[in-house]
Amino acid sequence: METSDLTARQIYEQIKSNPTRARFGFGTNQLAHAFRALNWPVVWTHVAYMESGEDCGIWGTRTDTPDSLQNIKFGSQRSEFDDRLEIDHQRDAIYCKKMPSAFFETPLQSLCVWHKVDTVVITGGSTSGCIRATAVDSLSRGYRTIVPEQCVADKHESYHFANLTDLALKYADVLDVAEVLDWLSSQEGA
Repeated sequence: METSDLTARQIYEQIKSNPTRARFGFGTNQLAHAFRALNWPVVWTHVAYMESGEDCGIWGTRTDTPDSLQNIKFGSQRSEFDDRLEIDHQRDAIYCKKMPSAFFETPLQSLCVWHKVDTVVITGGSTSGCIRATAVDSLSRGYRTIVPEQCVADKHESYHFANLTDLALKYADVLDVAEVLDWLSSQEGA
């Protein structure tokens, strides 16, 4: 194991600044407005559990505070999407998931196959939980995987940057959102 006095953020910034770093590349899934303009699928996921929390399974036993996952109940404010998101309820797929990965026991894989997706772009939170789990599952299913840096977050920057570093090294291209949007704009008419 390599040791270092650098913080997770410093290590991540070193990786990001390496121009020779191999990237997985781009494909058919990007940010919501650009996706829709290209008639590509847009998928939104959220978590919500029964009043008893039993459908959270073993994951719900990790903590027991008001902020714990099993306490995100159907119909609660915490189960709702952020009001700033522009979800097209007629065109976009919306999945309620029970575990960290958007692929786990949701129709996401079938949707990707139907649309002949070769790249998955992942946004949301938390970087150390749902983003990471979805990225690992995405890569494991053979998809190029992109995480736009400005579109993910976590409770603390330490977890956030440590996971961005690990994602960039192993599972995904962690890119500036402007780079992703530039590539998407070049796809119109392609």
